[in-house]
Amino acid sequence: MSSPEPEVWLPLVDEPIGSIVAEVQQQDAEVARLVESRGRILAFRTFAYLRVGVLLGRLLMEEEVEPYDGSETWVEQLMRRPEHRRLIDEEVRAVAREIAADPRYADEGPLGPDDGARARFREFARKQLG
Repeated sequence: MSSPEPEVWLPLVDEPIGSIVAEVQQQDAEVARLVESRGRILAFRTFAYLRVGVLLGRLLMEEEVEPYDGSETWVEQLMRRPEHRRLIDEEVRAVAREIAADPRYADEGPLGPDDGARARFREFARKQLG
């Protein structure tokens, strides 16, 4: 009987790409608004992670970075340059606009409770805690 193959686990998104996309989403109210439904957020993150990764890879090939000395990764070195940061921000915004314009997500409501659900919860909490 053969031994089982070792389990290999690869994260969907390795840092820092996920953090970069999340930061743009948090800092840009328009991006957050455009992708506020479950379907949109999943599509947005998937495509934003891919496109930011491709863009970072392209920048790495075009720019010279210092060898890793334990202080800054190549991504951090690239992101330190304002023109690179601007390109990344623009790419994330473009993905958000494309996802928002996709008719497959037109009927989805916002992510999270609506105003009525929030009001009912506040009333419930007042009664329970009051």
